[in-house]
Amino acid sequence: MNQAWPRPETPAQQRERGLAMRTQVPRRELAHLASGARDPLGILDRQNASRDQSLVPLRMQRMGASVFAFYRGTAALMAADLADAPHSGILVASCGDAHVSNFGFYASAQRDLVFDLNDFDEAAWAPWEWDVKRLAASIVLGARASGRSDEVIDQAVRAAVAAYVRGISQATTMSPTQRYFTHFDVAATMGLLDKAARKATKASVRAAQKRTGERAVRKLTRAGDDGRLQFVLNPPTMTEAEQEVRDNVHELVNQYRLSATPDVALLFEHYAISDVVKRVVGVGSVGTRCFLVLLQDGAGNSLLMQPKEAGRSVLVEYGRIPQPDSISRYVAERGEGARVVAMQRILQALSDPFLGHMRGPNRDYYVRQFHDMKGAVEIETLDDGPFITYARACAAMIARAHNQSVTAPVVAGYVGRGRGVAEAILTWARAYADVSQGDYEAFRAAHPAPPETQPA
Repeated sequence: MNQAWPRPETPAQQRERGLAMRTQVPRRELAHLASGARDPLGILDRQNASRDQSLVPLRMQRMGASVFAFYRGTAALMAADLADAPHSGILVASCGDAHVSNFGFYASAQRDLVFDLNDFDEAAWAPWEWDVKRLAASIVLGARASGRSDEVIDQAVRAAVAAYVRGISQATTMSPTQRYFTHFDVAATMGLLDKAARKATKASVRAAQKRTGERAVRKLTRAGDDGRLQFVLNPPTMTEAEQEVRDNVHELVNQYRLSATPDVALLFEHYAISDVVKRVVGVGSVGTRCFLVLLQDGAGNSLLMQPKEAGRSVLVEYGRIPQPDSISRYVAERGEGARVVAMQRILQALSDPFLGHMRGPNRDYYVRQFHDMKGAVEIETLDDGPFITYARACAAMIARAHNQSVTAPVVAGYVGRGRGVAEAILTWARAYADVSQGDYEAFRAAHPAPPETQPA
């Protein structure tokens, strides 16, 4: 090889590039909200138009339960607002919906319990601070909903941003492979927590360990005389799948197997499809197509899989962030389900080994296990100290995810020691929480709850 070697930038050079970018977008600018016209209810109506219309009222009901529930369902609205506000322009692989309820526990392939981001429907490339801002605003809203003081709110947001800054700064001291293998092992890190945080974490861990696919099968199915398991319908959350889906389920599962790794594809040869049902999940996701597929082997062992519709990321559709050409080609060739799977594998330290994707008639899907020791921390049950600890842990997970991007050292140079960034994001988060409160009130006026669900 005689051609010149195109040596990559050193971390120090990348940091200097990030430092220089402060002159283009000063860090204090990150405190500013968008100033243009907004149409929050119009964006929600636009999303609803492509969803299962029979489930749209349920989505409205779930989002109307509280301002925090509303916030959980408005990732598209926030992406539109962020697109019209100043941003750093430093793009990283991003979650797109990194609020406090989208972190949790799940089982690794080794059956250890890990803590990480757990929702990637909106994942794409975006400015690094968009994930941090989504987390920060959710901390404010979650803290207000649980009656915490302004002092605790400020502490929690500052602690979260500080944890992110520390985590992202590690990108300049670790090799790419070291960054790749970093993960949060619950058992190994329990000793680092204070007594109150340990108590809260242990309770969440115990709940997660009970949430297995086998337990879900026992709760959601019954066996016929021939031993075949079938779902017990429970409208509106679990209803019969459309005939088109039932007719094509074998073809779709075969598509999934082609997208899975060879060992997983071979595992599925032990099973036959037993039943399929439509399932309602989440808050913002209600109305997107989601199914449960039940498989059984000859000895009656079961496996429960969840195909879920994958649409265009809100970071692209409403945030208007151009994606790298390689990503755009990948999505064009394989579909939005492939995007979700790819981004999950990038952003999560240890992902579900059964992840895969498929393309149905007019819709893309990604596929994962259902209830594989998945669990979450109920933030309203936490005392103030553990709440701050939890906010810090979530931000550290975002930093670990962003550290997989080549631009992570550029981010480190831009944020510096983090104090200015923390104050800017705290100012923004408090202001955006107020905006969300106003949007929620307008939403409730436009979509009043039925009398029996009106708040007291």
